[in-house]
Amino acid sequence: MELSLDLNKRYTYADYLTWLDGRRRELVNGFIRMMTPAPKVQHQRISGNLFGELRNIIKKQKGNKCEVFHAPFDVRLPRNGEREDKRIDTVVQPDICIVCDPSKLDERGCLGAPDLVAEIQSFSTAKYDTTLKLELYEAAGVREYWVVYPSEGVEVFLLQPDGKYDSGTRYETGKVPVCIFNGLEIDLSDLF
Repeated sequence: MELSLDLNKRYTYADYLTWLDGRRRELVNGFIRMMTPAPKVQHQRISGNLFGELRNIIKKQKGNKCEVFHAPFDVRLPRNGEREDKRIDTVVQPDICIVCDPSKLDERGCLGAPDLVAEIQSFSTAKYDTTLKLELYEAAGVREYWVVYPSEGVEVFLLQPDGKYDSGTRYETGKVPVCIFNGLEIDLSDLF
């Protein structure tokens, strides 16, 4: 069933829940952002490898309450701690995210900022991931944001005490520290 949605109109998460046509969308400040068709094979390989590496790190830390999730997985980013569906106007589906606070999880996904988010770049999402999503994750309080560039490396942004991301650190070879887990790293050769 084809929905007729006005891309210039503002919507909420309550509206989003009624769109049962199987198409993937995100809401950014109330406005619909259509998601691209299924990712390419390279994207899926990297996503699977990153998910596996992060999952292994979490499993090794016995007693750790963190969980790793992959798209499609709704992350609702409310303003001012708002929890009502009709007041939440930003819902994203990061490629990978880690949530360490179990109270943020419910049957529909995550309500609040994950601790780590990773977005894997494609030609169609590059600008969106490095500008608007970076700003959204920063404003929501995501502690660590990874932008993964297939065949080029990873850029990691860390949330500073002033609530702003640092200027980012680029890793093209070697190991990338997973800063939310002190002292743990992922070897880039295991991702690409």
